Amino acid sequence: MAMVDITGKPKVYREATATGKIRLKPETINLIKNGKVEKGDPFYTAKIAGTLAAKETSILIPFCHPLPLTNVKVDIEILDNSTVKVSSTVKTEAQTGVEMEALVATSISLLTIWDMVKQYEKDEKGQYPSTVIEEIRVVEKIKGKAGNE
Repeated sequence: MAMVDITGKPKVYREATATGKIRLKPETINLIKNGKVEKGDPFYTAKIAGTLAAKETSILIPFCHPLPLTNVKVDIEILDNSTVKVSSTVKTEAQTGVEMEALVATSISLLTIWDMVKQYEKDEKGQYPSTVIEEIRVVEKIKGKAGNE
């Protein structure tokens, strides 16, 4: 096992976008919309957490190269009364891509939202039957000026 040797590869513009969703109770979505979450604004906090996570990807995933990220953007939107979507776009000029950084940013953003609202998601048994993180995936990858790879 070893890191992939990228020594001879040229530095080029690279970009990746990853998305994911979290399903929550409609009551929890309303608390978020109305600014009534006790811990604060879950979306604002999730954007910060996702940005920080992208920057630390090589520490979290053993064979990822540390990359000089030039931009991390985390967008969060409520899709309906029970679904929140996170989209993370990461950019760099480097010898390898930023798909993992985008996936980590999205994952940590979703986990941060869950952490901030979990007290509202419990059922009478203390379980989380309706809270689901799903569909985390890379939706776009760009390499170089030519466009999609």
